[in-house]
Amino acid sequence: MLAGLTGLIEEKVGRIFVVGEISNLHNARSGHSYFTLKDDAGQIRAALFRGNGARVRFDLEEGLEVVAEADVSIYAARGDLQLIVRGLEPRGVGALQLAFEQLQRRLAAAGYFDEERKRPIPTHPRRIGIVTSPTSAAVRDVLKIAGRRFPGIPLLISPTLVQGEEAPAEIAAAIARLANASEIDVILLVRGGGSIEDLWAFNTEIVAKAILNSPQPIVSGVGHETDTTIADLVADLRAPTPSAAAMLALPDANALRDIVGRERRRLAVAMRRQIDQHAQRLHRLNQVLGARSPQARIALARTREIRAREAAVVAIRSRLEVGRRRLGELAARLDALSPLAVLGRGYSIIRREADGRIVRAAGDVSLGDRLDLQLSDGRIEAEVISFETPDGAD
Repeated sequence: MLAGLTGLIEEKVGRIFVVGEISNLHNARSGHSYFTLKDDAGQIRAALFRGNGARVRFDLEEGLEVVAEADVSIYAARGDLQLIVRGLEPRGVGALQLAFEQLQRRLAAAGYFDEERKRPIPTHPRRIGIVTSPTSAAVRDVLKIAGRRFPGIPLLISPTLVQGEEAPAEIAAAIARLANASEIDVILLVRGGGSIEDLWAFNTEIVAKAILNSPQPIVSGVGHETDTTIADLVADLRAPTPSAAAMLALPDANALRDIVGRERRRLAVAMRRQIDQHAQRLHRLNQVLGARSPQARIALARTREIRAREAAVVAIRSRLEVGRRRLGELAARLDALSPLAVLGRGYSIIRREADGRIVRAAGDVSLGDRLDLQLSDGRIEAEVISFETPDGAD
């Protein structure tokens, strides 16, 4: 009976749209979801089975107001009227926008967007990986920028779908492939502009997790400047467009040439300054070394020896001259005191011939004594025949 009633209700009522707030939500392990739709006037049970639930782009939440596309049915076990939901849309906001906001909140709570975990982009990468469709306009833009800025850096494209149901898994796999590629220093995740539906692959948790787990930093350039995806928020650096992503990852060869030229000139000036300073120091050290070398010491010793000899000669000559003057003075004094000098002035030295004693007074002789008179130019012998003393005796 209930089965017939259910068929009758489904046939007569048909597909309906119900607006209500989700409450009493229960997500079963089977993938089915059971909840109540209510408003101010009443409530009704609803079931969203797994097949239909897979097409719902957002997560069901308590208190979320939705528009349900459903068939009316009777739950035979309890005889309750219920809705078999075929589709759901959030009330007042698009399903994709709501799904974006829900995923954003969940990943933010898990730390996916934390600035502390984001890595710097290398300024001079050895090799760049590109995750995109190999036939897209985005890859052409990147190659054009690379050829203009720094054509010498090799690029490795990891191809993937960038749109459609299979795109999220392919994008994650393309990022993972580059993890094992040699010398990849940075990855560009790029796609051209499109609607939110076109870019939805980049708003999925599987892509966010692949970006988070990439060993290389990732620059995202998805859509236009006004587009913001979950991939942009997780990436280490966000660029507004694919071309901008390439410009952020690739150094500018012309700017580098200018920098190298300036640094080369600065280095040349510094080197010349250093060479001059070292040359001056070397000159001073050579002077010091020359002054302390054995040859210099020998030459200095010879100079000192010559000067000492000259000083000694001068000193000896001076002393000899002083000696000569002193000797002359002494000789003059001695000559003045010499008996011979006295004799030369008419005096004589008288000695008694008998004992050779000098006769100094008349009392030193006797009559008949023989005397020896020494004159300045000879000798005379004499005999005392008379003498006179001061008192007149003879």
